[in-house]
Amino acid sequence: MQNSAPLPLTRDLVLIGGGHTHALVLRMWGMNPLPGVRLTVINPMPSAAYSGMLPGHIAGHYARDELQLDLVKLARHAGARLVLGFVTGIDRDAREIHVPGRAPMAYDVASIDIGITAEMPQLPGFSDHVTPAKPLDAFADAWAEFLATAPANPRIAVVGGGVAGVELAMACAHRLPGAEVSVYEAAPEALRALGSGARARMLAHAARLGVTIETSAALEGARAGEVVLTGGRSAKADFIIGTGATKPADWLPDTGLALQNGFITVRPTLQSSDPLIFATGDIADLAYAPRPKAGVYAVRQAKPLFHNLRAALSGKAMRDYHPQRDYLKLISTGGKGAVADKWGLPLDGKWLWRWKDRIDRKFMDRVHDLPDMPAPALPAARALGIEDVLGDKPLCGGCGAKLGGTALRTALAGLPAPARDDVLSGTGDDAALLAHEAGAQVFTTDHVRAFTEDPWMLGRIVALHAMSDAWAMGATPQAALAQVTLPRQSEDMGARALAEMLSAAAQAFAEAGADLVGGHTSMGAELTLGFAVTGLCARPIGQDGAKAGDRLILTKPLGTGVILAAEMAKAARGEIVAHALDSMATSSAKASAILAPVTRAMTDVTGFGLAGHLLGLCKSSGVSAAINLDAVPLLEGALAQSEAGQHSTLLPQNIANCAGHITAPPGPKSELLYDPQTSGGLLAAVPADQAGAVLKALHAAGYAAADIGEITPGPAMLRVS
Repeated sequence: MQNSAPLPLTRDLVLIGGGHTHALVLRMWGMNPLPGVRLTVINPMPSAAYSGMLPGHIAGHYARDELQLDLVKLARHAGARLVLGFVTGIDRDAREIHVPGRAPMAYDVASIDIGITAEMPQLPGFSDHVTPAKPLDAFADAWAEFLATAPANPRIAVVGGGVAGVELAMACAHRLPGAEVSVYEAAPEALRALGSGARARMLAHAARLGVTIETSAALEGARAGEVVLTGGRSAKADFIIGTGATKPADWLPDTGLALQNGFITVRPTLQSSDPLIFATGDIADLAYAPRPKAGVYAVRQAKPLFHNLRAALSGKAMRDYHPQRDYLKLISTGGKGAVADKWGLPLDGKWLWRWKDRIDRKFMDRVHDLPDMPAPALPAARALGIEDVLGDKPLCGGCGAKLGGTALRTALAGLPAPARDDVLSGTGDDAALLAHEAGAQVFTTDHVRAFTEDPWMLGRIVALHAMSDAWAMGATPQAALAQVTLPRQSEDMGARALAEMLSAAAQAFAEAGADLVGGHTSMGAELTLGFAVTGLCARPIGQDGAKAGDRLILTKPLGTGVILAAEMAKAARGEIVAHALDSMATSSAKASAILAPVTRAMTDVTGFGLAGHLLGLCKSSGVSAAINLDAVPLLEGALAQSEAGQHSTLLPQNIANCAGHITAPPGPKSELLYDPQTSGGLLAAVPADQAGAVLKALHAAGYAAADIGEITPGPAMLRVS
């Protein structure tokens, strides 16, 4: 019998930073992965700005989205896990990478592409009053904030008269024609990296736009609203841009890697002094062939880096990277024009901007064009019904992978009623309620198919999800046992993944006052994780106490199911996915503590969606409910994805589960009422006279809670308007 199971994992490759080179490596990896390798990319944000289009964005030619490299989509394409965080160190002896707030991540081979900053922290007031041009994302954010609040005819100071500084100054002047833009250069001459012809044309364009360039004007510090220059002179400025420095990360010296002026020295294979750690882009120092920091070199390092990472992981021969001696510089001049510099040719004009624009868009197309690998063909001879089960979408993770409500009720219908006197709940309840001293003990379990490649994030979210039933019953979590199925891999890699998951889960349980005390592991086809949880309460809250007139309070926005489905299809922007994960990683402990003393009935909103869980509460209480659709909070991007046709694989079953018991206007917004939630919020029926105070307390605790409707007289029916 042929074994078609995936090959076991044996090596960890970690890409530190989402720079241009690593973005291209992720794309190439998705087209040609190395079997047996688990790929991780670590970056502070879910996207990274492309430097070539930043001046055009500042000038107003490109929207922010147009210059973003979406690392979430690239990671999905590459089958990689994306960890959002700042690396603060590498322990080369233990082969571990440190990111604050989470367990260390092991590596067998690592690559660093973290770029540089333009910070000058040694100067008084720089950190408080100057916006460095790098990191690019932080600069673009600060520019957008300034544009929203800029005074009439603002004064803009650019520190550094190199190509980057003058190009940004002209972009600012074009965007804000009334602005007073000044460039301060420490050297006796600006634009020293350019040939005389290109330099003359850049100076002419700066003069045309009213940009003044002052040389021999070194920055000595900054204060609110002004720069301090050589000799104690000062100049007024409403926005100060720093471009005159190239500063590597502070943690690199502690790695023990060979550095040159703080940058990682690499050999022709792009390996550092540690052959297991590569470096690329601006953070790499090409000691064997010194070159200026430029994006063209980073882009051209992608192919040799991709080859050499695979070689290091598979024991194959490496290739050398030979950087070109010179490159064509295309520098925008504020409007849609550009100057070219190479071989001393003084080229200038709008046609050069169009050329630059085509080059930049071609690069962005490369990282955005992420073709799906074709699925294996179905065998010619197969049983009837296979296509119906497979459907036209891959199986979702999280609560989107559970059995539908109708099938679940059918399966549970034959279970006998509890025979023990101390088992207080009935067959088929979400959680068992057990007699315990003067109160009760809640016993619940949840188990999900992995919806993220990040074991740490998965561990935290699933732990919170598993405690949700206890919180919905007003119980305080007590103890937990883990059930883990790991995909086939080496013992070392299995231990690494398990340690990350359980570390995050143990932290989540500890925050709730519970202990993670053990569990069970097994190897299987794919990663799944679950927890059995006990909790204690003096007065258990059921779903059977809602009264007509009660207000319905929802503590978290909806949309995790549709966003996770869109992420699998590479259709959701990275920021949207990151916000959804943040929502799922938010504990409901405080919400439960606020709601439990006043609510009459409560449930959590998880796999069956808001409509399904609310309908269950109504049936238990013998009431109906009226929902204001516009009042239901939604995660950013959820409605847009629903309108685009994205949905969880469980959505059809959830709609069928409510059939005959709901009236709602048709459309994508109503469909989100059935969207399966993973680690969703609590839904509580609160007396109307206390709803305002409850909402105020929830908002103060940080929840995006909302009053979405009211309980009405029964029988069980949901009316949505």
